[in-house]
Amino acid sequence: MKNTILTLAITTFMAVTMLTGCQSSAKKVENAENKLEEAKKNVEDAKQNLYKAQKDSVSEYQKFKKIAEEKIIDQEKSIAEFKARLANEKKKNKAQYEKKLAKLEQKNSDLKKKMDEYKETGKDNWEKFKTEFNHDLDEMAKAFKDLTVKKTK
Repeated sequence: MKNTILTLAITTFMAVTMLTGCQSSAKKVENAENKLEEAKKNVEDAKQNLYKAQKDSVSEYQKFKKIAEEKIIDQEKSIAEFKARLANEKKKNKAQYEKKLAKLEQKNSDLKKKMDEYKETGKDNWEKFKTEFNHDLDEMAKAFKDLTVKKTK
């Protein structure tokens, strides 16, 4: 009889263990499926955010490039106008101004080339490029203004 009770107890214990184990596996599978769906949704959201960020970045670059090109073209026009006014200048002064104008034209050309050759390599690099490029444009405008102010004195 002890054997029978012991056998019955072991069988009952094994049955309970198996049933409990099956339920937790089913719950584990369900939880894993939920987590997988959530992960898929997160990946999709991340892809959409990345696409939007890239689109915004390209748009910002195009706007900046257009404005920078307009400034460069304005500088080219100003240099050409100043050259035309140099025709009435004395030889000594004319040579000095022509040298300075040649340097400004070279800087203008370099800025144009720098803008055309820029390849986007990340937001931090873009911000650094934009800051440096704006600084260079401002310095160029200041140098030209200084040249023309000296001319009119």
